[in-house]
Amino acid sequence: MTTTLAPQRREILQRRVRWIVAATIGYNLVEAIVAITAGTIASSGALVAFGLDSTIEVLSAAAVAWQFTRRDPERWEKGTLRVIAVAFFALAVYVVATSLLTLAGRVEAEHSPLGIVITALSVIVMPFLSLAERRAGRELGSATAVADSKQTLICTYLSAAVLIGLLLNTWFGWWWADAVAGQVIAAFAIREGIEAWRGDACATSVGMLLDDEGDHDEHRHDAG
Repeated sequence: MTTTLAPQRREILQRRVRWIVAATIGYNLVEAIVAITAGTIASSGALVAFGLDSTIEVLSAAAVAWQFTRRDPERWEKGTLRVIAVAFFALAVYVVATSLLTLAGRVEAEHSPLGIVITALSVIVMPFLSLAERRAGRELGSATAVADSKQTLICTYLSAAVLIGLLLNTWFGWWWADAVAGQVIAAFAIREGIEAWRGDACATSVGMLLDDEGDHDEHRHDAG
């Protein structure tokens, strides 16, 4: 994906993408704290898993940030991705085990207004962040930014699945809906883990931020 842009326009788009990605990471951090707290209070395995998934997304970004502080980032790439993959696999195991115990013991999650609010908010906020990043990425000619915007959109679907489970439990008393929503998260975690293990998850948010920043510095150096 290549495009020809004036240096000033390119700089504006790169700055815009960095702000969008930073906002996405910040929101994921808040989302994780709220979801885990709400899930613990309501005994909702799906909400806790949703928060843990957001935590892993933030930690994976931090891991890539650490990687790019090394003198030879490529040397640490495989190890970093493997750590991220193991974290996602561990989440999948946790969610599957929790969901099975919930179904076997008929453990009913309590009504969680806070959980409904944070997941509903994510369904609203994430598509806007995804659209803004995708538009900027396409104009910039950045396949990484476009791929990252798709990842954000997938998080929207995940939020919707958890929200539906919470609403079904609240409105109709379908206690098993929480466990089903948890299985959706487990499937998502396995998918992410496989991609990271294969090395397909290199287009991470912080990595993109640092790469863009480095490209900008090189352009300024060349111009000088």
